[in-house]
Amino acid sequence: MKLRWLVPIVFFLPMRSFAIDDQQGHVTTVTIQDGVITPLHLRPDFESIVRLPAEVTSVVVGNPASFHVEHSEEEPSYVYVKPTIQTPTQSDLLIALKSGQHVVLQLISDGDAAPATQPVDFLVEYKSHKSFVVFADSSASDASPSTGGDSGASSAAHKAALSPTDQALLFQSSVNAPVWTKLAGQQIQTSIGDIRQLGNQTLIAYSVLNGGDRPVEIVPPQIQMDGSKPKKSKGKNILSDQLQIRSYQLTATRLDPGTRADGVLLFDRPNFKSSTESLFLQLAQADQVDHPVLIKLPFTPPLLAKAK
Repeated sequence: MKLRWLVPIVFFLPMRSFAIDDQQGHVTTVTIQDGVITPLHLRPDFESIVRLPAEVTSVVVGNPASFHVEHSEEEPSYVYVKPTIQTPTQSDLLIALKSGQHVVLQLISDGDAAPATQPVDFLVEYKSHKSFVVFADSSASDASPSTGGDSGASSAAHKAALSPTDQALLFQSSVNAPVWTKLAGQQIQTSIGDIRQLGNQTLIAYSVLNGGDRPVEIVPPQIQMDGSKPKKSKGKNILSDQLQIRSYQLTATRLDPGTRADGVLLFDRPNFKSSTESLFLQLAQADQVDHPVLIKLPFTPPLLAKAK
């Protein structure tokens, strides 16, 4: 009797990996900044998630035939994106937030031909300016006991190195919901922040919002002193003088609908004025410089505290 041995033959076939490991699947945190475009690397058959710091009001994709973008009211701060074609393609995505901010992404898909090591953005989480500032301030409390003191000292040293105008701009940008003032016939809305006296100069922080339905361009700010002539004087009864602005910063000059810019300026304040004169901050659109927004300013603001 012959014995037959059944020997199992195992075929080891090379397996193609359809999953992307942790090194190629990116999770990214981005701070929202006006005018900054964030690239989003996608791949067919994979869905990427964009998480926003505020409720999403609308999404607009440039090429809806190549990318599927989904947003649900049940998940108001999430947007889901994936390519719908297998070939390489690109487009743009605009996300509007209830806070008035806008996020712009560049959608990039290299299609099926992309190498397996090509990174894919699985999750992009946006943080507002306010979150970024709070994170910097709270680093000492979040750190371990062995490094907490050093982190706090580093944060304090960083703040001390900033100029008064930089500090004012940083704080104004961190205000999540300024109180806006809208004037009849004006597309832009304004909000005045901190006003401080620094020697013989005055520091003003402010914000500008495009409350209309078309883009606008903001011209550099001006400070003017307006007053009335004595009744016996001839000519016009209104006097207006432009004061010298030493420096100013503005986070953006071109504003799309619903977006804002934050600014700060430093100007030479006169040592005295007459009772009929007043200080005004003048803000205007590039296409309406003859119809500026005039905001009355206090002649004697609080003193800027000296850093200890």
